[in-house]
Amino acid sequence: MSGTTPEGALPPTPSQTVGPFFGLGLGWEDGPFAVAEGTAGAIRIEGRLLDGLGHPVPDGLIETWQADPDGRFAHPDDPRGGVDRDGFRGFARCPTDGEGRWSILTLKPGPVPGPRGTTQAPHVAVGVLARGVLVRLVTRIYLGDEEEANAADPVLRSLRGGEAGRATLIAAPVEGGYRHDIHLQGPDETVFFAI
Repeated sequence: MSGTTPEGALPPTPSQTVGPFFGLGLGWEDGPFAVAEGTAGAIRIEGRLLDGLGHPVPDGLIETWQADPDGRFAHPDDPRGGVDRDGFRGFARCPTDGEGRWSILTLKPGPVPGPRGTTQAPHVAVGVLARGVLVRLVTRIYLGDEEEANAADPVLRSLRGGEAGRATLIAAPVEGGYRHDIHLQGPDETVFFAI
């Protein structure tokens, strides 16, 4: 009798992953711009969101939060006192396109204080939402041209995945900024943090 239902009863709804509904209301026109076009010193950080088979995720959402070039956050909870750098909000949100591409325009972040008096290398905190992701995934993007700072960074040094794990968090320098793909699963899976 497996697979049958009593007469008049509705069959169970097939299980489904989270759909693209969240993307409909969360993106906005200037969301991908932590700074306006034409801002002095602006850089672009771009990449693709990819699933476990390396296929693009066309309905994802990338959120970023970062310090300014002086390592200060545009937020009153910054323990050193929030700063208000003209035109810099420190936050960006970009939906992925049909090829899984995303891009933000921002300023290169500076180093920030770390635990127990350490210094964290310049990085961008990233939140990822996508189909099948029931809870926001959290990761970081470090900058590939900050080798010395990255080598001393307490978070990068604490990763259990060794050099291979650290490599999933390092963006490659490209003309005008950095490139970084985020892999949700698979052999190149990006390191995500339990926060």
